[in-house]
Amino acid sequence: MAALMLLLGLMVVNIGITGAESVGVCYGMMGNNLPPASEVIGLYKANNIQSLRLYDPNQAALEALRGSNIEVMLGVPNSDLQSLATNPGNAHSWVQRNVLNFWPSVKFKYIAVGNEVNPVGGSSWLAQYVLPAIQNVYQAIRAQGLHDKIKVSTAVDTTLIGVSYPPSKGSFRNDVRQYLDPIIGYLVYANAPLFANVYPYFSYKGNPRDISLPYALFTSQSVQMWDNGRGYQNLFDAMMDSLYAALDSTRIGHVEVVLSESGWPSDGDFGASYDNARTYLSNLIRHVPGGTPMRSGKAIETYLFAMFDENQKNPELEKHFGVFYPNKQKKYNFNFGGERDWNIADEYNGTLALKSDM
Repeated sequence: MAALMLLLGLMVVNIGITGAESVGVCYGMMGNNLPPASEVIGLYKANNIQSLRLYDPNQAALEALRGSNIEVMLGVPNSDLQSLATNPGNAHSWVQRNVLNFWPSVKFKYIAVGNEVNPVGGSSWLAQYVLPAIQNVYQAIRAQGLHDKIKVSTAVDTTLIGVSYPPSKGSFRNDVRQYLDPIIGYLVYANAPLFANVYPYFSYKGNPRDISLPYALFTSQSVQMWDNGRGYQNLFDAMMDSLYAALDSTRIGHVEVVLSESGWPSDGDFGASYDNARTYLSNLIRHVPGGTPMRSGKAIETYLFAMFDENQKNPELEKHFGVFYPNKQKKYNFNFGGERDWNIADEYNGTLALKSDM
């Protein structure tokens, strides 16, 4: 039995090596102690991080990205949505200034128009501008013949999902459908993916009685839930499949999903620790190449959140999501490219230790 467990562990290791190249990292800048953009892009290249999410068109970062061959998801900040939605000329100017002026030496892949806008709650006033802004940016991209190379979408969070259990019954909240359905229709028309920020950490933190830590960290040793013949051994798969099911249940058309953020804090609140963050992130990197039970074998394009601990974010928890420290030292001992630089025995023993805590 021990030999079989070790063999299974080695199989997981090999999956991680094969798929790690598909994992990018979000470059947030809300810190007053972060390195200059030129050094940050150098850090991406030195660690074989081949894709990057940028939340706004920071000119220093875009200049540093020239010739880097790093694929870029460029954000339109929520503060720009109204301007770009109400005036197509503003959208064309935005695209000219922040995309065309750098293309093709900067390898833009996506434009994320808005982040986590919700038609119910604090950002509800912005919801009316998201789809028109997307459409105006898309038309500006299309006018240059780049709409097949640069896909335009928006990033949502999982609070838009009303039913998530079981995953096959996933559906969006009734009070967001009027907002979301036209966006999904656009995505089908433009053959663009939906960007989704998915955090098992917050689900675990909000309900530790019903969600075990091993289930949230990918370290459960057995299936925890069966749904229509599909076995769920981790919370991430359940969350992703509930989103896939919610998209499918609209019957608007097929939409791919890009995991535009996922991470685990190393400090600052319940369940936030260095060991938990390292375990979640390393297991996520290994897991996403294989897809989910509902879309098995289909790799999930993934962006880890975030590059650095950002000391100007609040609350305290938000300061501790970095995979690097501001001094450019790795916080965790995993790689983002083809090599593996943590000790197999240590990782294997760590998994067994977690099993004993279940």
